[in-house]
Amino acid sequence: MNLSILIPLLNEEESLKELYTWIIKVMQENNYSYEIIFLDDGSTDDSWSIIESFAQENTAVKGVRFMKNFGKSQALHAGFAKAQGDVIITMDADLQDSPEEIPGLYEMIVKGKYDLVSGWKKKRYDSVVAKNLPSKLFNWAARKTSGVELNDFNCGLKAYKNIVVKNIEVSGEMHRYIPVLAKNAGFGKIGEKVVQHQARKYGETKFGMERFVNGFLDLITIWFLSRFGKRPMHLFGAIGSLMFIIGFIVAGFIGVAKLYHMYNDMRYTLVTNNPWFYIALTSMVLGTQLFLAGFLGEIILRTKNNEERYKVSSEVNFL
Repeated sequence: MNLSILIPLLNEEESLKELYTWIIKVMQENNYSYEIIFLDDGSTDDSWSIIESFAQENTAVKGVRFMKNFGKSQALHAGFAKAQGDVIITMDADLQDSPEEIPGLYEMIVKGKYDLVSGWKKKRYDSVVAKNLPSKLFNWAARKTSGVELNDFNCGLKAYKNIVVKNIEVSGEMHRYIPVLAKNAGFGKIGEKVVQHQARKYGETKFGMERFVNGFLDLITIWFLSRFGKRPMHLFGAIGSLMFIIGFIVAGFIGVAKLYHMYNDMRYTLVTNNPWFYIALTSMVLGTQLFLAGFLGEIILRTKNNEERYKVSSEVNFL
């Protein structure tokens, strides 16, 4: 099978029929063998009924429905597990991603030998203040922090080799950083393609300004995980040990200085009256806590990840 097209969605009943018709047209024009997997992230409108109608008329259409809204990352995680195509295409259901871009993305993976190709909506039709400027700042920070040179991390239109999606795990809200996850997994050939951005035709965006705040927090998380995720003791243990040693040396110096003054009948002050004593004590306490944090992190890595996963309520056309 040439293509698996994954479409995560939440309450997009107005756009689904137009999107489906458009994708089928592109598939037929290029003679692709394909599957379309709709990932209904707990929609409360008629989205699932529409997906079921597509599946009845076309066996290449498949659907997964979550019992509630688990988030886009969980939807993509479910889709990656189900996808069977040689090339995986992800795109949003709001018609802002054009299916006409699929052949170009497919060619870059197959002929260009890229592991992953991310879309770049160079010309956007969003609000400059509400989305464009925060997005540029966010993407700049993501490039500098991750080392992945992409201009648009947030673009939902991406293409992957099948082996890539089978070797990464998307959790939390890490869908923005799938290219970084792929790089950390050893897939280094990551490309970018300028794609057409279309103004939203139906409904309203499901993401507000809080996504940029969450995005920056997730960026810090993925930076830490990429560098110290498998060895937290190397960070916390090193900083903790250094702080403890510095505090211990300062406290020792204060104690020795007092004993020296006492032995030589010189004037001295009580250790508890010396502010450096409390600084040293605080440094040792914090150092011990950081060391323990690293130690506990190492233990947690050896336990099972109990993060809540999506729960599926319905599926169509999967064997």
